[in-house]
Amino acid sequence: MHGVCSCLSVCPGVPHANMRWHSVPGTALCAMARLSRLRPLPRSPGALGSPASLAHASLSRRSSQTPAMPSSWIHALCLGGYAPSPPRPRGRRQQPPSCPFSAGAWLLLLLLPRLARAEGAVPIAITCFTRGLDIRKEKADVLCPGGCSLEEFSVFGNIVYASVSSICGAAVHRGVIDSSGGPVRVYSLPGRENYSSVDANGVQSQTLSRWPSSFAVTSKRLKKTPEKKTGNKDCKADIAFLIDGSFNIGQRRFNLQKNFVGKVALMLGIGTEGPHVGLVQASEHPKIEFYLKNFTSAKDVLFAIKEVGFRGGNSNTGKALKHTAQKFFTADAGVRKGIPKVVVVFIDGWPSDDIEEAGIVAREFGVNVFIVSVAKPIPEELGMVQDVAFVDKAVCRNNGFFSYHMPNWFGTTKYVKPLVQKLCTHEQMMCSKTCYNSVNVAFLIDGSSSVGDSNFRLMLQFVSNIAKTFEISDIGAKIAAVQFTYDQRTEFSFTDYNTKENVLAVLGNIRYMSGGTATGDAISFTVRNVFGPIRDSPNKNFLVIVTDGQSYDDVRGPAAAAHDAGITIFSVGVAWAPLDDLRDMASKPKESHAFFTREFTGLEPIVSDVIRGICRDFLESQQ
Repeated sequence: MHGVCSCLSVCPGVPHANMRWHSVPGTALCAMARLSRLRPLPRSPGALGSPASLAHASLSRRSSQTPAMPSSWIHALCLGGYAPSPPRPRGRRQQPPSCPFSAGAWLLLLLLPRLARAEGAVPIAITCFTRGLDIRKEKADVLCPGGCSLEEFSVFGNIVYASVSSICGAAVHRGVIDSSGGPVRVYSLPGRENYSSVDANGVQSQTLSRWPSSFAVTSKRLKKTPEKKTGNKDCKADIAFLIDGSFNIGQRRFNLQKNFVGKVALMLGIGTEGPHVGLVQASEHPKIEFYLKNFTSAKDVLFAIKEVGFRGGNSNTGKALKHTAQKFFTADAGVRKGIPKVVVVFIDGWPSDDIEEAGIVAREFGVNVFIVSVAKPIPEELGMVQDVAFVDKAVCRNNGFFSYHMPNWFGTTKYVKPLVQKLCTHEQMMCSKTCYNSVNVAFLIDGSSSVGDSNFRLMLQFVSNIAKTFEISDIGAKIAAVQFTYDQRTEFSFTDYNTKENVLAVLGNIRYMSGGTATGDAISFTVRNVFGPIRDSPNKNFLVIVTDGQSYDDVRGPAAAAHDAGITIFSVGVAWAPLDDLRDMASKPKESHAFFTREFTGLEPIVSDVIRGICRDFLESQQ
């Protein structure tokens, strides 16, 4: 089948005069026929019969075999990607629109669902009227056809477009492509309010008060000058600007605030290898305006900031800060491994809620909180402030470095550079280290005969539940395990595994040794052979001992030596483990570092106690 076959596109609601015969290579036609459940038509036009009879026969076959093809696809196939135009007044000659697709593009259109599901697929061919909400991916590469009529595009917004907009129309409006079409990269964004109307590149966008989802478009082609997009490599940071959108600031000062944030973003040197920024608005309820991954050039960030609308409401800054620490800084949102996480909180006046707890949560998540306060409350207003020391309690460290004050929003240009210098001073970002990513935790596991195989499995589950809490990586937390009886066996050291998956897999497969109990020798062995090789590590060292009986040797001396070496010990005893031994091994204060349970099933509730203890000790060591 290398000849040329013809098929009739049947279009409900479209006059037969507007139907077209499409000639495509036979191989392509067969593929199209299989996908659409239509049988290939004879090559001879004389054997086809009338268009009306063909339409009836084709539709009958389709309805008996498969659900009808979506109308948008029918129009795309019949009218070359264009929706039917309304009837024109009589007397004016009606020209059928030209088809912007080649035979290959027809096939791509029919293959669209399969291409959308394929990993690493080539750009998906779309029509002139495919909308942002039709692409249900966070990021997708699409191919816009040429010849689209600019006057017929429906576009809402500028830079950030409502998802009801035409993707290709937005791409032309943004200047990503021209009327000849081409590849476009589409990024899904949260919904917003007040989409603006701008006339650009021959496309007039429209205003829209609100829409639940948005998108942005960029060129899929690499820029010819990559040095412009790498950014300031000396200022690598993932930064969230938490701006004040409450009634405290009002619409006018809100716009001045946005101008200041834009100047800071511009001076930072945003780029792929430099700082990345996102924006969150605090008001009655927090709203993430855009994430770190959405824009990697200063120009796009400036436009996105400009498009943010004022929300109003109470200044619930604490609620917004907590939301940002927990929801904004995720890998899916564009957070990079090993890069400082920073929140710059702008407060006009004072917050309406408690900000101290939010500051604690941010520190636990490794987020460096800066507070930029503007127009501090005057003495007459202090009675309305919930906590006058809110700045000191929210920042990463109360040392003056993380707080910044401006008297008002006028003449703020002189404050831009000093703030940027703070944000780029990475050695001062003390809150980047957390108890989850900056600790070395070794487990010393009792494998003596009194434990038994089934209880030994419960001990391994207890150890695994603690280990999986930490951010294990080559630059993060490290885990090691030693099993002991009279002898000791290093199951794995701190440098053996750098992923959580590998650590948990190895822990689950540890073989039970069985034998006597010499806990003191095991502590000395672990200090020497497990902690010794990483004595220069910047992480804080912890040892968790799990045992079910009395040791045949002295535990006090080896434990004291471990304490002197900077190792914090948590002792966990089960069944016959003497309380005196547990206390002798544990670090001070003893009551918060020694735990006991009668049954092995009672280990599970102790998991959270040990984790909280590690985090508490870590934070105290950072003060």
